[in-house]
Amino acid sequence: MLTIQDRLDINDTLALHAHIVDTNQLDRLDDLFAPDAVYDMSATASGLGAFQGIDAIRVAAGRLAESGHAPLAHLVTNIIATSAGEDTATVKSRGLMIMADGSAHAVSHDDVLQRRDGLWRISRRVITPLGVPTTVPAGRR
Repeated sequence: MLTIQDRLDINDTLALHAHIVDTNQLDRLDDLFAPDAVYDMSATASGLGAFQGIDAIRVAAGRLAESGHAPLAHLVTNIIATSAGEDTATVKSRGLMIMADGSAHAVSHDDVLQRRDGLWRISRRVITPLGVPTTVPAGRR
């Protein structure tokens, strides 16, 4: 069973993802991911697919940033964490990404987090797009 502290720590880990990625602090990915983590973007239009390990995740994130197609901002919400064992939790959440062109993309995150050395880290993340991107009218930006 997840304690209140576990839930707070899991929420912090998911929220930290946005801060690290949006400021291109890719050297801090070990604050988010287990060393052998799997990050699966196969269902997205990015063309990046799935990768395993922090180094592979770092390279893919760097490529996305260099391409100019990386989101400007990630927002995470609707976090539902469920115990899957003493040091494992499955977590569902929603994400909203704001792109450079003003469009917003909604995704679903299906995560597995593991507690290692007292810290919750993402060991598996699957991202699934939701619906079609929307564009914010120019006069509303």
